Amino acid sequence: MFKAIVARRPLKHLLIIGSCFAVPPANATPVLVVDTETREVLYQEEAGKPWYPASTTKLMTALVVFDALRATEVSLSTPVTMSRNAVRQPFSNSDLTVGRTMTLEDALFAMLTASTNDVAVAVAESVASDESSFVGRMNETAKHIGLTGTHFASPNGLADPQTYTTARDLAILGMHLDKTFPEYRRFFQASAVTIDGKELESNNELLTRFPGTIGMKTGFLCASGRTFVGLAAQNGKRIIVVILGATTERERNERSAKFLTEAFSGQLVSDAGLVETLDNEINGKPEDMRVRLCTSQAESYQASRDVAFPMGLPGHQSYLHDPVRGLTHPINTWVNQDAADVPIPLPVPHDAH
Repeated sequence: MFKAIVARRPLKHLLIIGSCFAVPPANATPVLVVDTETREVLYQEEAGKPWYPASTTKLMTALVVFDALRATEVSLSTPVTMSRNAVRQPFSNSDLTVGRTMTLEDALFAMLTASTNDVAVAVAESVASDESSFVGRMNETAKHIGLTGTHFASPNGLADPQTYTTARDLAILGMHLDKTFPEYRRFFQASAVTIDGKELESNNELLTRFPGTIGMKTGFLCASGRTFVGLAAQNGKRIIVVILGATTERERNERSAKFLTEAFSGQLVSDAGLVETLDNEINGKPEDMRVRLCTSQAESYQASRDVAFPMGLPGHQSYLHDPVRGLTHPINTWVNQDAADVPIPLPVPHDAH
């Protein structure tokens, strides 16, 4: 069992910034804040607890692609064609049809900015011989970089009991991406894409409302709640924050901005050590948020979370700033007349999105 390490702060300070301590232990959800330069843990709650990553899975998909680019297996101009397998992926899709094609560069923007599940599969099929082979690379890479509590079953993170991770592992993944591939940071910075004129916005509100935000990825499933891996730089510091199990986008965005604000101002102090020294619950089972978020219990559960995390609600302080103009990446597709179908996958649970 993972042992929680609580940051040491004066009692007065806890009363000011420690709203997360108001959450009953049964409803605690993972949080991790790390200084990327020193790799020191500034704050953590349940950082080794297994969790469904949802679309933060696409960070590993991006890492495998970046590795393939560096190995010259593919290039940014490699065509990515929508297969029948790709277009059947549910939720957060581009609405492209079989045979529509874009460059790998544009596909990365579509996958990471708009979280397109269909494009993520098309990317996997374009980089590896098939989706299954690409997923094998994802799991090999996870082991290679030290993600001891992570396993993937798809390149997009749709609901599957064999896709799980921890806040610890997601922080390590995010930092590895940022440090190893600085030339590809731009893929995480766009706040919207247009695909053949259709605009798809990122759900990462920090990109347009928190100064210094660099990326990285949001996610949502009924089983996972709202997930987030965020990276920002201010005042010579570079901080990564991981939030898992948030109830609303407001909660996810405000809590992330709050932790970043406190980290940059030096308010977060912990004796938890380096992120790699945190233990994962190797034999644990991921929390399933489905009943609390997607059933008749959702209204009362959200009300309790609003009390615990009121930031940004009327009458309460917001940690997000006035909106600034975001970056929009335009994508144009064309038809590949030679597109071949691939086997149709088994259907996924209908509540996955």
